[in-house]
Amino acid sequence: MDTNNKSESGVEVIDVALYTKEERPVPPGHHYIIMVDRQQFKVQCECMTGREILILAGKTPPERFQLNQRFKGGKVVRINYDQKVCFTEPGIEKFMTIPLDQTEG
Repeated sequence: MDTNNKSESGVEVIDVALYTKEERPVPPGHHYIIMVDRQQFKVQCECMTGREILILAGKTPPERFQLNQRFKGGKVVRINYDQKVCFTEPGIEKFMTIPLDQTEG
């Protein structure tokens, strides 16, 4: 995908994973393409909560899923539902969801 894409409103759309791969800082004040479970989503804000990312990815109700954030180099961090993630943070590659199994006892 071209990194110089413009949204309908004329705001530049930044591919977060591509910028990370190219070791370029992700600039603030744009629209962003983020990757969740191998699927791309265009967002118009710089920061979202874990819950908002899960809902964006169609993982509802979000409480049935765990959200992880993968950084360049392989580091994976769990994101809490109310934790704010800013896409301008260096090294973000993608987000991954994991279903939380309901165990019966």
